[in-house]
Amino acid sequence: MGLLDDVLAARRAIGTGRVRTPEAEADGMVPALLFIPDISGFTQFIEESGSPQAPFLVADLLEILIEANILGLQVNEIQGDAVLFYRLGSPPSAQELVQQCRRIYLDFQNYLRLVERDTSSELSAALAEYVLTLKIIVHYGRVSIVQIREYTKLMGRDVIVVHRLLKNNVTGSEYILLSEGYLRTQTPADLARSFSWTRLLHGSTHYEYLGEVAYRYAHLSPLRLLLNQPETDAVPGRGRVLKVRQAIHRPASYVLRVLSNFRLRPRWMEGATAVQYDVTKAGRLGTSYKVDVFRGQIDFQAVQRFQDADDRLEYVEKISHFRLFPNALLFYFIDTINDSTCLLTIEFRYGHIASRHRLIRFGQLNRVHRFLGHSLRRLAALCERR
Repeated sequence: MGLLDDVLAARRAIGTGRVRTPEAEADGMVPALLFIPDISGFTQFIEESGSPQAPFLVADLLEILIEANILGLQVNEIQGDAVLFYRLGSPPSAQELVQQCRRIYLDFQNYLRLVERDTSSELSAALAEYVLTLKIIVHYGRVSIVQIREYTKLMGRDVIVVHRLLKNNVTGSEYILLSEGYLRTQTPADLARSFSWTRLLHGSTHYEYLGEVAYRYAHLSPLRLLLNQPETDAVPGRGRVLKVRQAIHRPASYVLRVLSNFRLRPRWMEGATAVQYDVTKAGRLGTSYKVDVFRGQIDFQAVQRFQDADDRLEYVEKISHFRLFPNALLFYFIDTINDSTCLLTIEFRYGHIASRHRLIRFGQLNRVHRFLGHSLRRLAALCERR
């Protein structure tokens, strides 16, 4: 055995080599959807905004993109301002793809709107000057899956193509771009029907070594009309918000301190048994914590706290790893009634429910509504305890 054979054998021994999958063809290549949502305006925002919170906001936005996955996509790598997703096997239909792009775009933009609400914050001022939005690149082709130590790497010409397509001749900064590789898997009628809400335009770009690469693209701007609007999976009369409220015989500032104290969460959140967080970061916005609840675990992140012009206190948390309600938010509104009493309103806001079955969606919404009501009553009792 020669030196090269020895090196290859050593690499295989530590986990480097091509991964065989059930979808693999004779040459070891696997058909796959490649999907890249990319944050437009990222570099300028980081370099010129001057806000020390800017990198943390971008990290939150990347998590929003990952959480908005409804196609069963796998994350291959995070590339600064973009996420490379892939899905092995047959491609999704044009309608399924549009629903995925719509979900990612709306969750992304709604989170930005949340941050912009606090006009006194550095991030809100920075977002007013530097626009962040999304472009989404979609390609379908063949990839080779290679395991390099503990990392899974996608390789092949089509991986190069999807990355090159990030640089193209499309005017504007928010759009979906579909490669010829994906377009060939769909009928013209299906494409026309799925993109009836916008115009699907033709384009192409010349790339070194690849030549002229054709594609079609559609601007996402029409979806801005749907921001914070009700969707069809909502319970009639509720929109995408579940709400409970109760008067608490304690000052508003005291109630805010109790509900924002991570350590106290198991004492009032129904089903919660434990909470884990970094005690050195407690009380800071952006801090994440994990709550063991109902034999599972949900991640929360404190994202906003401020007082509006009417002296209403607001505290907002983002919920992660809540499988049925991805990218959900908890809003706490505290209105002062008098010096010793306030009105607490808890709103659970969600973009969609990750189930196609109407009965399951209805049941889960009712379950969450009961959970909020029971938790609010426990919180009121805790606050009023002398």
